[in-house]
Amino acid sequence: MKPATVRFYFDADILGVGKIVAGLRPDSTYPGDPGEAIHKQVRPACPITTPRTKDPIWIPVVSQLGWLIVTRDHNIAQHQAELDAVIANHGRMVALAADDAKNSWLQLETLMIQWRKIVELTDLAGPFIYTAARTTLKKVA
Repeated sequence: MKPATVRFYFDADILGVGKIVAGLRPDSTYPGDPGEAIHKQVRPACPITTPRTKDPIWIPVVSQLGWLIVTRDHNIAQHQAELDAVIANHGRMVALAADDAKNSWLQLETLMIQWRKIVELTDLAGPFIYTAARTTLKKVA
């Protein structure tokens, strides 16, 4: 088996969806992920070892690794500390929007509808922050 290249980090606030996606894709991880062999690729354990890790700690680590952050934050544009952390660390983030991300099912639905566009964002340099809803993917920073 060959090593997997991780491209997506699912934040603790969408841990259920993160575990589902990481169970299907070797390029996705989440806080506390012990690593796994999927499709003849081995994903290493996530360096963020617990979902309780605070934003100022995990955002620089994940950004330095070049992973695209997927989170749920309906007011991301109003959370200046998180915006600043992503921008200062040249991070790349997609925040699932409020009404379309109220529960795990709606989060998964929104993610799948926008998945191809989200994958395209992995080719872009950071910093950037997008919001994703079922009908839109738009840049906010």
